[in-house]
Amino acid sequence: MVDDANGVTRRGWGVVGVPSSAAAHWPGIEKAPRALREAGLVEAMRSAGLSVVDHGDRPEARFRAARSADEPNDLARVVDVVQDAATAIGEIVAARRRPLVLGGECTLALSLVSAYARAGQDVGIVYVDGGQDLMLPADRPQEPILDSMGMAHMLDLPGAADALAGIGPRRPLLTPDRVCFFGFDDSDEDVHGLVPSLRFTAAQVTGDPVGTAVHVAEAASKAADGFVIHLDVDVLDYLLLPAADVPQYGRGLRVSTLVQSLGILAARPEFAGMTLVEFNPDHAAGDGSTARELVRAVVSILAHAPR
Repeated sequence: MVDDANGVTRRGWGVVGVPSSAAAHWPGIEKAPRALREAGLVEAMRSAGLSVVDHGDRPEARFRAARSADEPNDLARVVDVVQDAATAIGEIVAARRRPLVLGGECTLALSLVSAYARAGQDVGIVYVDGGQDLMLPADRPQEPILDSMGMAHMLDLPGAADALAGIGPRRPLLTPDRVCFFGFDDSDEDVHGLVPSLRFTAAQVTGDPVGTAVHVAEAASKAADGFVIHLDVDVLDYLLLPAADVPQYGRGLRVSTLVQSLGILAARPEFAGMTLVEFNPDHAAGDGSTARELVRAVVSILAHAPR
């Protein structure tokens, strides 16, 4: 057990899988929690000396085409998944464990922050992702996929879908001063200029993994009840680790860079939990080696967390 900087005692980790691709571009990522378990994630965490309680997986929600004229694809079902996940994560938070949420989609970041908010805790988020997910439904009406809109809804930007932006106990769930973007490639994604948050691109992180991580860790730790990490595997160069649902070719981080930088963040006593999302086993090497390498990377990061 360890007390964080705010006096909250954390009793190890609680792992929960959310096998959903309801908010995604196509099916596939709903298979990730099982693939990560079969690659030995929980056992590897325990072998690394981490205390782990496995809370199992939530019901599967596979992608389907369910578009209405005036809202993103399958909105009501995505909201159901996010709400269900928030409830399951809330049980881990109530037990004073750090949640590790195996997704599934980027929208699960809303579930993690909402679970803490329901518990009366205000956390910040370090958004480690190939994109910033700040798109709004009106920005790309021809691509009504919520997976690229999660942060826009967490911040309740103008034009966000009410049903998703309002899933938590407060609205917005977060304000921009509690968001740090880390490792993204598309520097133009904040097309509305509404989110003046701390941000480091993939090129900046690659150039100085330690300096950028220390800067972000110090900023994120100022949130009242610590910070969580959202980790989308598309932050990695797909040609070096073929894991992502929507690949980045030759532009993302190296695995070693990710482990080095996020290890610095995870070592902070304010570190309160993490989502691991957007791993598509159908896009990975067919022998399970991609999942095993991803497990090694994640466990190497989490092993830095205070015990």
